This record gives sequence, C-alpha cells and structure tokens, in this order.
Amino acid sequence: MIGIVGIVVIFVMVFGGYLAAGGKMGIIMKSLPFEFTMIGGAAVGAFLISNDMSSVKHTLKDVGKVFKGPRWKPGDYRDLLCLLSELIRLARQNPVALEEHTEDPENSAIFMRYPRILADGEAVGLICDTLRSASMNYDDPHQVEEVLEKRMEANLHHALHSSHALQTMADGLPALGIVAAVLGVIKTMASIDQPPEILGKLIGGALVGTFLGVFLAYGIVGPFAARVKMVTEEDSHFHQLIREVLVANLHNHAANICIEVGRQNTPGHIRPSFNELEEALKQAKTKEAA
Repeated sequence: MIGIVGIVVIFVMVFGGYLAAGGKMGIIMKSLPFEFTMIGGAAVGAFLISNDMSSVKHTLKDVGKVFKGPRWKPGDYRDLLCLLSELIRLARQNPVALEEHTEDPENSAIFMRYPRILADGEAVGLICDTLRSASMNYDDPHQVEEVLEKRMEANLHHALHSSHALQTMADGLPALGIVAAVLGVIKTMASIDQPPEILGKLIGGALVGTFLGVFLAYGIVGPFAARVKMVTEEDSHFHQLIREVLVANLHNHAANICIEVGRQNTPGHIRPSFNELEEALKQAKTKEAA
C-alpha cells in the first residue's frame, strides 16, 4: 500500500507543481507516447540483453515486493520459533523419530502445522539439512555455522540480483533520455525554417525526452530497486534466525535457551515478545499432545 501512496505522491508533486507554475500539459502529452516508446523500449531491450530469461522472470516477480512488502510477518517468526522448538525437543528425546520429519517434511505432522514455512523450500531445507547432519555426527557448531553462513550469503546474493538489475536500468535511463532528446533536436533542425512558435514546440517536445529519462530513473525505477533490496534483505532475517537457533542447539544449550537466542536475534520491529512467544509455545505443545 505504501508503494502505491509513494507513486501517487511523486506524480502529484511533480506534475502538480508544474501545472501550478503555469506549465501546460499539452506539449508533454503530445510528445510522451513517442518519447516513452524510445526510452522505455531501449531500457527494456538493454535489460533483456544484460539478463538471462530466469533473471528476467525473477526480476518481474520481485517487482511485486514494492507493493506487497516483506514476505515474512511477525507471526511467521513466532511460528518459526515454535517449529524449531518442537524439532529440537524431539531431536533430544527421540533422534530416530526425528528422521521421518527431516526426510519427508511435506508429510510431517510437525511441519504441516506451519504451512507458510513449509511452502518455503529453502527454509525447510536449512532446517532439515542441519538437523540431518547433526544426526550423522556433523555437529561442530563453528563448522556448521560457517557452512550455513556461506549458504545464506549465496542465497542472498542471488535474491538481490533483481534489485541490481533494476538499479542498472535506472542508471541508464537518464542517458537514454538524452538520446531521445538529441533525436528530437535533429528533428527540430530539419524544420529550422519554421516560425518560432513551431520551433518552440519542437524543442519542448525534445526536452520531454530528457525529463522522462531522469524522472523514470530517480522517481520510479531507482526507488523500485531500493525497495526490492530492502524487502529482500529483511526477508533474509528469517533464514538467519534458523541459523542462530540451530547453532545454539549444537552448542548443547537448553531448548528454551536456543529459542530465546533466536528471539533476541530477530529484528526489533518483528520480534515477538517473551510472553507472546511463551503463550505460542504452550499452544504448540497442546496441539502436539492432541
């Protein structure tokens, strides 16, 4: 919602200020379709040249983050801590019984109680791979933490490709606007014998290209890139929480201490309170017993 509000504010302030200063929209509206075709078409073409098809699809999908915001909400972090608590307690009480949950999480009674987490293959993979490795005696906390850190860095690097692609497009748009403006000047020079009022309109139309390139770069595409990056980095905290809890588990801390480590490493604005988490853990135990 805030993304839509931001776009509305940009258009109202820019074009509202222009009209309030006595500007006329006629010449902009007349030139806009042609200038947008040149600038937008060139930007899209350059984007396709510099990215493969999977990256193009990934970027188009990630544009939705501008309006949807982060995937993981505060309730999801609470549910994740509850899920990890159940799995850690089971791993310590009955390691053999844990195998059916880590080997086939899609049919696990524990994972199925948290469908949003189960739908994220990477989160489930991090949990299951780490617990499975611990059951095979690969349980050195420092080594496991390093492996998880490298894995998450690689995932984050891949996830941030969309924002980099959008930022590259934003960086090129002002130059493409100049290209369109130069073409407009060339068109104007071909009509140099026309009266001043006609030449003025032609020059004004050419300058629309420069305006449009800069406006799209710094008013639309650049902010889109920044927003996608911010949302992607915030969602990465979800996987970092998994690492913190499971590494604490490998240090043989008490289960409730492992969960508290995860809670305190959750960013403040989405961190569940101690009492809220305790109540959620009690409810999870009740469902498990049922």
